[in-house]
Amino acid sequence: MANILADTDGGLITADNSALVFIDHQPQMSFGVASGIDRQLLVNNVLLLAKGAKEFSVPTILTTVETESFSGPMWPQLLDVFPEQEPIERTGMNSWDTPAFRDAVKATGRKNILLSGLWTEVCIAWPTLNMLSEGYNIHVVEDACAGTSPEAHNAALSRMVQAGAVRMTTVATVLEFQRDWANRAHYSALMDLFREHGGAYGVGIEYAYTMVHKAPPARRNLKP
Repeated sequence: MANILADTDGGLITADNSALVFIDHQPQMSFGVASGIDRQLLVNNVLLLAKGAKEFSVPTILTTVETESFSGPMWPQLLDVFPEQEPIERTGMNSWDTPAFRDAVKATGRKNILLSGLWTEVCIAWPTLNMLSEGYNIHVVEDACAGTSPEAHNAALSRMVQAGAVRMTTVATVLEFQRDWANRAHYSALMDLFREHGGAYGVGIEYAYTMVHKAPPARRNLKP
């Protein structure tokens, strides 16, 4: 905990002290998801996290495994959020075993690393344990991760927490980037993001905008 407090804002992450990694969001890995989360909800959560990080300029790394021979390309919706980035391709299941991945993480200059990926018990848990041992603070955004069974997902979370990782969730992570509603620079973009991907929270925002403030529905604000 002392290390986390030293590298965070009193234990909180910020857009200036963290980096985000997306691991193996690929079709073949998605087929194996059976940990209890609906796959469409998983995609939604990943996109909310990705778009939120991009809005706040959080350094982001994409990585894939065995794209051509087994897993398929990274989800196109996620690639569309970061069109300028090429995922780091790997052969190994553990991202931390790949020098290009390690170099990319180190190049962010951040000690607080947020992880999202498939599967929790392998491609999230293994690099988490390695990175913790090298002094990184690992925050696993668990509803933007999934495993091959509820037991596998939960056992992996327990294993990582016991080693020192922190469990996070998507909406809370993006709100932690914002932190104070007096900070208006990202306010409108964030509200639009939550209206699109925020589930019940987004529905509540839409209601407040249209019924309380008499704004037009969000879709009518979108340019063709």
